[in-house]
Amino acid sequence: MAKKGKAKNTKNKAKHSKLMDRKKNKLKSETALRKERLKEIIKKANESNGLL
Repeated sequence: MAKKGKAKNTKNKAKHSKLMDRKKNKLKSETALRKERLKEIIKKANESNGLL
């Protein structure tokens, strides 16, 4: 026998997945930004040492 009425807990699941996706995207962007900054620092250090 099937349940009657609205589906249970769908709003919370949707909200949770939305928040988790937001968190994952934030972490990805932060790591990408960190990599870019490190590349710039390494590039400047190599230029100042005359290695490039």
